[in-house]
Amino acid sequence: MSGAAREPEHVAVYRRIRRVFGDPESRSSDARKRGRASREEATVPYGTGRDPRGLDTVLDSLTAAMGWESPLAKSELLVAWPALVGADVAAHAEPVTVEDGLLTVRCDSTAWAQQLRAMRTTVLARIAERHPAAGIESIRFLGPDAPSWKRGPRAIPGRGPRDTYG
Repeated sequence: MSGAAREPEHVAVYRRIRRVFGDPESRSSDARKRGRASREEATVPYGTGRDPRGLDTVLDSLTAAMGWESPLAKSELLVAWPALVGADVAAHAEPVTVEDGLLTVRCDSTAWAQQLRAMRTTVLARIAERHPAAGIESIRFLGPDAPSWKRGPRAIPGRGPRDTYG
């Protein structure tokens, strides 16, 4: 008989052991439980798979599993705003909301809002570099709050509330 037709030795040993001890997959669930109990896998505090992990690792896996990465990144962006734009700009411009990829920033004056509109691409690039999970696609810079009677979602045609002569 030639060497090519013979079964390899390691395969023959495996089949012999399987014949003597039986197939582990065909054992009953009780046999598997008894085998696990005899090895005491579950009661060993630092057994296989029970190594302690750092809190940062646990929290990272939890945020990924729960889908909290984007909301956390958005809140980190709001907190890190002074580091992104600098202390001088942050003193005159404050991020207000983040909704659907739009960051809204309220400025002290219309001059600051106009200056930041000119710097929009630079600010967006810094946000994308440092906080990519926030998903910021555009920025809206608003001037100070002042009521506008002419424009807006609640504007009505005609003279409106200033009509005192009629």
